[in-house]
Amino acid sequence: MKSESAAPADHGSPAHIKAILAGLMLGMFLGALDQTIVATAIRTIADDLNGLSAQAWVTTAYLITSTITTPIYGKLGDLYGRKKLFLFAITIFILGSFLCAFAQSMYMLAAFRAFQGLGAGGLFTLVLAIIGDLVPPRERAKYTGYFMATFATSSVLGPVIGGLFAGAPTILGLTGWRWVFMVNVPIGIFALVVISRTLQIPAFRREARIDWWGAITLVIGLVPLLTVAEQGREWGWGSGKSLTAYAIGILGLAAFVFAEWKMADDALIPLRLFKIRAASVTIVASVIVGMAMFGGITVLPLYLQIVHGASPMVSGFEMLPMVAGMMIAAITSGQLTARTGRVRPFPIIGTAIAAIGLFLLHWISADSHLWLVMIFMFIVGIGIGNCMQPLTIIVQNAVPPQEIGVATSAATFFRQVGGTMGVAIFLSILFSTVGDKIADAFKVAAPGIQQAVKADPSILDNPLNKAVVEGDQSVLAQVQNNSAIINKMADVIAHPFKVGFSDSIDLIFLCAACVMVLGFLVTLLMPKVTLRSQSPAQEAAAAAEALG
Repeated sequence: MKSESAAPADHGSPAHIKAILAGLMLGMFLGALDQTIVATAIRTIADDLNGLSAQAWVTTAYLITSTITTPIYGKLGDLYGRKKLFLFAITIFILGSFLCAFAQSMYMLAAFRAFQGLGAGGLFTLVLAIIGDLVPPRERAKYTGYFMATFATSSVLGPVIGGLFAGAPTILGLTGWRWVFMVNVPIGIFALVVISRTLQIPAFRREARIDWWGAITLVIGLVPLLTVAEQGREWGWGSGKSLTAYAIGILGLAAFVFAEWKMADDALIPLRLFKIRAASVTIVASVIVGMAMFGGITVLPLYLQIVHGASPMVSGFEMLPMVAGMMIAAITSGQLTARTGRVRPFPIIGTAIAAIGLFLLHWISADSHLWLVMIFMFIVGIGIGNCMQPLTIIVQNAVPPQEIGVATSAATFFRQVGGTMGVAIFLSILFSTVGDKIADAFKVAAPGIQQAVKADPSILDNPLNKAVVEGDQSVLAQVQNNSAIINKMADVIAHPFKVGFSDSIDLIFLCAACVMVLGFLVTLLMPKVTLRSQSPAQEAAAAAEALG
């Protein structure tokens, strides 16, 4: 093992950590903001590029490349050092963002988003791994809490900024939506400058075989499964395309497991990780928590926008209570971990609180007061904030210091896969049940609608109102494709649509709560965790000093 750089004298000191924290947080902010800001503006982008039917591929392309590269960045960081790799990831992300800003078609945008995802896959993993290099596990929670806060803040700012850009005709000569991508360029360049100047960590190159077959089979396994997760509702989950994707994906994952077994210690995700109880419990919990968290949170903006009539920008602000809960819990759990050295209780408490919050959201209705919904969101945020970063710290602590990158990327990777599965499954449940829920709501509301029409016949002057009253089934399809038309109906006619969506969304929250309960049961299997008192960098420096 050959050292490529020496650690400075103040390596790992609070001043050194604070100096590089800004750059690392900017890197994570880029990746987190991009997901929400694009989702808000995608309909405007699709309309401008005349490619509404291809809109899902823009999301799918980015999801595939960013997910697949996550474990690759983790392994390469362990082998060759993380600073240059992090700078490379940011550079790719910036270049991809610039290309996206000048896309002339949706398919061109999808290709550029795939390229951008190649960089995004390294942002989260490498940031957390770099902090793992610099800070002892016991102190690490104080810093990872700030990254959780960064992630949470971006989830609110994304819809706000995306809404502003998408709504502006032009900004500095460019179409407004193109700034959804251009905004990444100056932020990314600033992050590059800060990181290149301040980040000084010892890099150790060790000889190892490159797991090419692991990377290839991972691509073969995940691409079809992630594609069907995004496209399955449109294709049909039992269609020929979907069944083919399942078959190829399963075969690819089986080949991946075989390749990892053959590569042993040099594997992309070494199978012996799963023999370490703390690591295996964390990885399983990451999948389950990711499924419940991302699946449940995805429908919250839908509830706020469809039922309460909020714009994407306003719904972002209305989710501030959940963000506040995440920030408070992440920072508090980090401080308590640093003081007490105890980290095991937090994911257990967090999954329990999140399950309670999701179950409470199951009881909201189309007529629930917004303040009550916000209280329940705050509870969910408290739960998530208590379990996300402690799980990362536990898995980093469970492996040898030289494998922090693999451990971090494994937890992140499986959480992303779980989140993708959760979103696909829960949205499928939503859109497969909402039609019947709306029909049931209209049966209950029919007498009231008839009375309202008799009292005010002008209600039928609106073609949408008239079509609904006459039982035109095409309106339901229109509503499922574009829920904004609900706001163009009379309140008495719009209300059953809102009830139907609310009832279906309630079912999603109940499913998410059940999944989170399963996550709680898994975290109970976590063994006692003793956090190391030295960071990998400090251990390396001590070893070098001992050798003289």
